[in-house]
Amino acid sequence: MDKTKEISNFFYSQYFSEGLKITFGCIVPVIVCAYLGDFHIGTLISLGALLVGLSDTPGAPSHRRLGMLSTAMLCMFTYLIISHINHSVPLTTIGIAVLSFLFSMLAVFNARAATVGSMAILMMLINIRGDINENEKWMYLVYIATGGAWYMLISMSLMQIRPYRIAQQELSESIRYVADYIRLKANFYDAKTDFDENYLKLIEKQVEVHTHQESVRDILFQSKRSIKDTTKIGRFLTLVFSDVVDLFEQSMTTQYDYNAIKAAYGKSGVLSSFRHVLLKITNEMDNMAYDLNANKIPKPLYAFEKDIALLKEAVDKLEKENINTIPLKKIIINIRTIVKFLDNIYSYGASKISEIPKEEIDSASQFVTRDQIDWKKFKGNFSFESSVFRHALRMAIVLSGTYLTLNLVGFNPNGVYWTLLTIMVILKPGFGLTKERNVQRLIGTVLGGIIGAVILLTIEDETIRFVLLIFFFLTAYSMFRINYIVAVLFMTPYVLIMLSFNGMNTFEMAQERILDTFLGGMIAFLSSYIIFPNWESAQFRNNMRSLLIANYNYMAQALQMLSGQNLSVTAYKLARKEVYIASANMGSTFQRMLTEPKWRQKHTKEVNRFVILSHIFSSYAANLLSQVNQTEKEAFHKEHVKLLRKTLNELEKAIATLPHEGEADFTTHNIFPELQDAAEVEDENSNLITEQLQFLSKISGDLHKVTQEIALSGENELVPVLRN
Repeated sequence: MDKTKEISNFFYSQYFSEGLKITFGCIVPVIVCAYLGDFHIGTLISLGALLVGLSDTPGAPSHRRLGMLSTAMLCMFTYLIISHINHSVPLTTIGIAVLSFLFSMLAVFNARAATVGSMAILMMLINIRGDINENEKWMYLVYIATGGAWYMLISMSLMQIRPYRIAQQELSESIRYVADYIRLKANFYDAKTDFDENYLKLIEKQVEVHTHQESVRDILFQSKRSIKDTTKIGRFLTLVFSDVVDLFEQSMTTQYDYNAIKAAYGKSGVLSSFRHVLLKITNEMDNMAYDLNANKIPKPLYAFEKDIALLKEAVDKLEKENINTIPLKKIIINIRTIVKFLDNIYSYGASKISEIPKEEIDSASQFVTRDQIDWKKFKGNFSFESSVFRHALRMAIVLSGTYLTLNLVGFNPNGVYWTLLTIMVILKPGFGLTKERNVQRLIGTVLGGIIGAVILLTIEDETIRFVLLIFFFLTAYSMFRINYIVAVLFMTPYVLIMLSFNGMNTFEMAQERILDTFLGGMIAFLSSYIIFPNWESAQFRNNMRSLLIANYNYMAQALQMLSGQNLSVTAYKLARKEVYIASANMGSTFQRMLTEPKWRQKHTKEVNRFVILSHIFSSYAANLLSQVNQTEKEAFHKEHVKLLRKTLNELEKAIATLPHEGEADFTTHNIFPELQDAAEVEDENSNLITEQLQFLSKISGDLHKVTQEIALSGENELVPVLRN
């Protein structure tokens, strides 16, 4: 996508829409109240709108409404408590500890609940100063509640006016991430690519694809209107998403031994042609995503028939030189399949879309992750084994301890608030994310402080300052989910300009804000080291086990196929989804491990190998199952069953090396079909299945070995501890 489209795509995106919505909700009350002569009331209404607005993350309309209502109610409840105890430092310290712990524990439910909890903590921190009288307390509550109601009115009105807009934007983003995934796949056909490094990037991108696809599912399939409406746009988006998911899964199954391909065809120059076609496909997908984001019917950029014909011609030339070209032919078939999915999507815009069958809707709804509020889950996480529990305790201890200490030493009240706010924003469950946010906030605050100071020094006109204030606010809240450091960079001058309207010495405030940010960042960073630290290097084995079990269950579906039984498409896809979820969790865990201190990184090489092998295994398994599903029963024989049994046994042994208390053991599959001898079968597809099973058997053995190495090294680490 060219730069012009990149820029316009941002202005069409959900990120800019969210920023614009929050800006409108927060700035209008300030303008109206300033015009009426009470700027302070405007800021209170704006605060209520901001808190509710930040909790209004993309998702199904019902979830968004519940999230906003929960935020509004919880913030008012928090305000009532903290405003009646903030006159006493001891009481406030206790209140901060209890409330921050309970609100942080909401993360056990889902990401939206975690955001609601964060907004309640923010409300608590904003009101820790006891400098308002009793009458003002109730009026402030009314103003803040008015702001929350005002923002909810805006948001829910837009949902009614444009009910599909968020689905369009999220689907567009999902397509772009799939394009990025295929772009990384294309790098395997470049001789200069470091394959191991590219695999890690591929796995990281797979995590992002999964996140966005789950978000689209949540929006589309938990909203009956998007499928059952008489207009065709809801059905159009549903069909497009279905094909995009299938396209991504097709790209996942195109897994080959790239080292062997490079060795066999690297000198011929044909691989660069394959890379070129794959990159054209990604450009096509970027353009499709742009059209959807711009509320246009997608139209094709390229016709791929000629490209595929040229690839086939180049492969035929190699075949005439007595070179084995079967792997290249398989790649061409996969490219043609991907192009077919793109053609399907374009056809929806050119034809009338019929009703989606009820069984297809019911099937799709099974893929939606339903995070219900289960208080048993909340209670079950009251254990030091829970990372959420440890983070909640850490947050409670650090916030309350910092508040008490700073008050005892007579710290500036504004500085206390800003330091606590910095800690709340930076302190995350994992050490790596805490360190990353720390650096980003410090850099953004310093640069933003410089920009704000320059503006206040050179621009005296209050109208221009106010226009800049709106610009900084809009940019900051449009960038929060894209680039945190840029968001902080723009938020800092916004705060300084806002303070200048209150008649404060903004240069002193800027200096204090930078120092407070450094102090809060340092406290957050040190506490993530010493207060109930959450080291991924000590917990990754659970994710490894889950991934092995998911791969085992996925691979075991081949038993049903080899038996000649019809495999339910829904059951097959659900098993495949479990593999993707487990892979995404494992990939995220490994990325966080790499950000931890060197002295904690004891198994990174082994885990790195495990992650890559698992990705290769699941991709080959998907390819195999697709091949088996399309092959007649007569093509299967005893050798296939033997290889499958060996593969499952290796996975079973790997799982057994990673015992995990408190988790139900997985079910092994011990019933294998009786098939004919291999000598009685002469079929090209049968030989291909044999080759794929042989490779999977080898990879499963490698997974067992690397898992065993990790398990043994873990036991060796315990020996000195037990001796002591």
